[in-house]
Amino acid sequence: MRLSRYFMPVLKETPGEAQVISHQLMLRAAMIRQTSAGIYAWLPLGKRVLANIEKVVRREQDRAGAIEVLMPTIQSADLWRQSGRYDAYGPEMLRITDRHDREMLFSPTAEELFTAIFQNGAKSYRDLPRNIYQIQWKFRDEVRPRFGVLRGREFLMKDAYSFDLDYDGAVHSYNRMFIAYMRTFAAMGLNAIPMQADTGPIGGDLSHEFIVLAPTGESDVFYHENWLKPRDTSGINADDRVGLAAFINGLNADYAATDEKRDLAAEAACGAALKQSKGIEVGQVFYFGDKYTAPMGVTVQGPDGAPVTPLMGSYGIGVSRLAGAIIEACHDDAGIVWPEAVAPFKLALINLRADDGACAAACDKLYADFTAAGIDVLYDDRDERGGAKFATADLIGLPWQVIVGPKGLAAGIVELKRRATGERIEVPIEAVVGRI
Repeated sequence: MRLSRYFMPVLKETPGEAQVISHQLMLRAAMIRQTSAGIYAWLPLGKRVLANIEKVVRREQDRAGAIEVLMPTIQSADLWRQSGRYDAYGPEMLRITDRHDREMLFSPTAEELFTAIFQNGAKSYRDLPRNIYQIQWKFRDEVRPRFGVLRGREFLMKDAYSFDLDYDGAVHSYNRMFIAYMRTFAAMGLNAIPMQADTGPIGGDLSHEFIVLAPTGESDVFYHENWLKPRDTSGINADDRVGLAAFINGLNADYAATDEKRDLAAEAACGAALKQSKGIEVGQVFYFGDKYTAPMGVTVQGPDGAPVTPLMGSYGIGVSRLAGAIIEACHDDAGIVWPEAVAPFKLALINLRADDGACAAACDKLYADFTAAGIDVLYDDRDERGGAKFATADLIGLPWQVIVGPKGLAAGIVELKRRATGERIEVPIEAVVGRI
């Protein structure tokens, strides 16, 4: 993409309403613009980041055996009355009526809807286990939306729902999502710590929040210092029920809990290894048994012919929140430092002299070569000073910068900069595509 033709209205100054670094940088880098309190338009750069986060989430959900669907954002209040949650959920639910005075709501979560869809399509134990997921927009009418996309009212979320015949199967489904979440966040360059957590209005008695440590986080969290080192999940077979359970039990042996689930005795046992921090929740997994299937009358025929009420779990990832959380964890004084897996483009191609014919011709060829190699490149072909181009490239945080100027070009070289480290090296112009 040529920057001269791209819609990326970056800001030189930090907007006064932005309190945390992710909100500041997302506004300055032209990723988002606020349209009303807690609601944002996603501009082209931000939309590309969302798409890349979705790609990682979708890959790991598919790898874990979950099946993607897409549910409506508007739900019938009748479903929520069946589960008993319509009146209990609270003012965060946006309640509406259609022209026929039927009570509807904008989905804050989707346990009821997925349960009803499953009920319609599953009749026998042979239809279990199943895990069904979507990536869809949600709305919760937060009383005080703040911190940009970290605490907005409208947000993009991956929510998955498992259905199992018995408790052992349900716990295995929970564990499969647990390991899928660890792999998802690690692929994005994050060390997200799974912490024992309160289930909140979702319900149930088993839950972990995945927390990214950040001084701007809203949650107080407590954990053993072992969690500061990322865990390797590469050799874990999620189909091995016993081995998977043993691995997760081993992880949970190192204490980690949110403020609502603190265990003072366990904290005392940590001694000097106990750490306290702020954190950002980027995902949560729940097991809640028959909390929804029982009141909604869901049964399947068991192996002996008797009806069985399936047991459920629910698994959420804040896709749009992750964009902010990654920035909170990956930035410096100059701007964002994107991990490659979620970066909107892989590299910035910077022409230091747009008015120089040789520079323009060399950049045009590099742009074509990068594109042909399948590398997403943002080509800064604007008639701007080099300093302004460097500032823009650092602000938006693309992993690599390829810098083309008259002096280097005369010697047949370009400069290659790695954004994460600031390291610059000279590379022969004919070798730079292969190097990337």
